[in-house]
Amino acid sequence: MDAADFYTGIVVDAYAKLKSAHFDPTPYAGFIAATGQPALEIGCGDGEPLLELLGRGFDIDGVDSSGDMLERCRINAATLGLEVDLYHQKMEQMSLPRRYRSVYLAGPTFNLLPDDRVALQALRAIREHLTTDGAALIPLWIPEPTPSEELGLTREAAEDDGVVLRYTPLAESYDKAKRVRTTTTRYERVTPAGVERVEREWILHWYTSDTFEALCAEAGLQVTALTDDDGHAITSTATDFMVTVQRS
Repeated sequence: MDAADFYTGIVVDAYAKLKSAHFDPTPYAGFIAATGQPALEIGCGDGEPLLELLGRGFDIDGVDSSGDMLERCRINAATLGLEVDLYHQKMEQMSLPRRYRSVYLAGPTFNLLPDDRVALQALRAIREHLTTDGAALIPLWIPEPTPSEELGLTREAAEDDGVVLRYTPLAESYDKAKRVRTTTTRYERVTPAGVERVEREWILHWYTSDTFEALCAEAGLQVTALTDDDGHAITSTATDFMVTVQRS
């Protein structure tokens, strides 16, 4: 399922309540400070860390493939008294009105692209939106299979009005050759009137540092750094890493 279709309706509400971690704005702030402005956050979702960085005075636009996520981002921005320029476009089809010295993805959003062909299109789009002296920061993740004991295990959270949101991973396939993990998921909203339920496939496509560097070269981008979250050079066994690229 396309990420634009996955992050709609009840899934957007559940994402806001049930996400397992919040984005630390520090590495993104440091990247923008070092690389320059304006900046673009790809996969800005409901505004994290975009709105925190806007509040610090950075000149940042946001783009996301999910219209429902962007609507939540606008509401969050208004609550904070912030004005933000948001674009509803897929990463691989971006056509924005200006170019950026800093482009970054909010977490490993790039892993949501389903295969290398779409990833190559996205890298070319990123290249086209960089200034000649700009750089892009792309976090990547190599996921492990979901532990079998977690399949069928439900997580839930209550909203202020008492509505309960639930997330359950039901089943999973893990293809090392294609570098794809597909998890069948169930989302539920429980109200006094009944239960709203949807099932969707969450697809993650991953890259080794070598395969990603080759894709970047094909897209006209040069990898200038491969680091962990703390800025240290990665080892060959790293499963979380940040890739910095510039136009070749």
